Amino acid sequence: MGASPLMSLGVKAMTANYAGLQTTGHNIANANVSGYSRQQTDLTTSKGQFTGAGFFGRGVDVTTVKRAHDAFLTGEAASAKALSAMDAARLQQLKQIETIFRPGESGLGNATSELMSALSDLSSQPADLATRRVALARAGDMAARFAEAGGALDVAQATVTATLGSTVIEVNGLAASIAVANQQIAALRGLGQPANDLLDERDRLISRLSTHIKVSTLQAEDGSVAVFVGGGQRLVLGNESVPLRVLQDPLDPSRSAVGLVEGGVRRALDEKGLGGGTIAGLLRFQNNDLVDARNYVGRLAVAVGAAVNDQQQRGLSLQPPLGQIQGSALFSLGPTQALPNAANARDAANNLIGSVALTVVDPAALQASDYDLSESASSPSGWRLTRLTDGTTTDVASGDVVDGVRIDFGAPPPQPGDRFLLQAVARAANGMTRLLDDPRDLAAASPLVATTGQANTGTVGAAALQVTASPLPTPGATTRITFTNDSGAYSWDLLDGVGAAIGGGTGNWTAGQAVPTAPMDFNGFTLQLSGVPRNGDIVNIAPTPASAVASNNGNALSLLALRDRPIVGGRSPTDDWAQVLSDIGVRVQSAQSTADISASVATQTESSRASITGVNLDEEAARLIQYQQGYQAAAKVLQVAQSLFDSLLQVAGG
Repeated sequence: MGASPLMSLGVKAMTANYAGLQTTGHNIANANVSGYSRQQTDLTTSKGQFTGAGFFGRGVDVTTVKRAHDAFLTGEAASAKALSAMDAARLQQLKQIETIFRPGESGLGNATSELMSALSDLSSQPADLATRRVALARAGDMAARFAEAGGALDVAQATVTATLGSTVIEVNGLAASIAVANQQIAALRGLGQPANDLLDERDRLISRLSTHIKVSTLQAEDGSVAVFVGGGQRLVLGNESVPLRVLQDPLDPSRSAVGLVEGGVRRALDEKGLGGGTIAGLLRFQNNDLVDARNYVGRLAVAVGAAVNDQQQRGLSLQPPLGQIQGSALFSLGPTQALPNAANARDAANNLIGSVALTVVDPAALQASDYDLSESASSPSGWRLTRLTDGTTTDVASGDVVDGVRIDFGAPPPQPGDRFLLQAVARAANGMTRLLDDPRDLAAASPLVATTGQANTGTVGAAALQVTASPLPTPGATTRITFTNDSGAYSWDLLDGVGAAIGGGTGNWTAGQAVPTAPMDFNGFTLQLSGVPRNGDIVNIAPTPASAVASNNGNALSLLALRDRPIVGGRSPTDDWAQVLSDIGVRVQSAQSTADISASVATQTESSRASITGVNLDEEAARLIQYQQGYQAAAKVLQVAQSLFDSLLQVAGG
């Protein structure tokens, strides 16, 4: 009988040390498992047994096995991973489109410069068909390069959509696994002991989920965790998960959005409210960087293409009859777009959605931006236009021109509450092609030529003649400018084909100024003079004779002058392309820096979490020895108790 308490002590001691050995072995086995939390056996002293001689100990009890867990650090690590994944996803996409915006011979800027160089050669040899063929080839190269850039941006959009699709599938799988883990944890909660490995598994799932979309969690009384995304939208609640879906963007069907599907109802998540994860990074790239890239390329395509087309149509081609065939457009461009919002209403009369049409009227004034057209109660016209790059707002009515674009309401007109996404240049590059194949169609000759009177006494001459209208207001007419004093005063006459005056007036010329001066217009041209006119000097601006068309380079010089004119947002094509390259380069560098910083923060927060919850093999090895020695000592106690029990049996039987 006296040996029984001692045997109980030994058994309890062996059980406690064995539990410690088992937990330590489990820690060592999972030391390299990501997200594993170190476990520890909790022991308590058994209540002593009272005797007349005092309380005698009854050994030790194993209370529980708990895991080292810090909810705050775990949440911080998940948030840092979400931010790092968002920055990394955006950086990866930016690096892909950076190849489109490249300097040197393979860039869009060089293609434009090559066309201008070919036009320079054309201005030197306007009658040479080989030179004209080279100019056409360079025009085709430039158009193909712009179309290629537009196609590459389409590929980038397709990549974003595909990546979103695969990411959403993974998110749905993780959410479903979290819901299953919630169910298992809640079922085991009634046993009174924590399901440590299941809790770790759920934390790992939430951590992986955070790399795709930032989440917030809320612990329930039954041990389950509710997971929310997008500023409070539930993704997991108890043992149920709500699936994500890739949707069409309601503003632009070519873009993608991500939303929740619950009860058959789709709710798009606001990209700005996602906060982090690869989904947020992809949507940010799509809705900001990719949109800007399209508009950069499109604006340059429209500005250069439209300017060349306009000047080409002001000249004379080599097609017979010479002197009578105006040039035609050299490039075609992609269309403007006014995209109705998916939620726009249909009018009651014919069940049609209201429409808006865009027309580019001043390519040089175009902005590299999309616009939002929406109803506004505070606008006198009822409609307000917002430039999305900087938030500039303008009250508009049908027929108004904003940033070089005319806005016309269609039939039926927009309905109250409607919204439209206006894209004046976004698709221009995709549809850019060369329209002309015959080198004789290039309009190198000017329809007008300036000559000075043979009896002139001054040194006045024609420095540059610029045709400003096509067709000319009065085709076939001659303008005669006669200076009436030595100070630049002049009179002018517009003469028809037989020399009869059909218009006229007076003006005053000063050195460095063109004639005519605004608001006068002789016949669709401006003239820069050189030298000094004297009283009685005459300058004639007449139609280019057929015999001189082949050798005339007036319009070729005007085409070449586009190289240095501010035709792209107040800059020359070369300067604008340099500005675009700078902007894209800064974005990539900034994204790289941001990604490096957020990755470093994610590593630090994970290290902080692991320092509290992770396994230290040195510590576990020491505990292994400790529990081994304790187990051996407990076995010795049990051996002694057994020996005593045997002795008692011998005495009792003796």
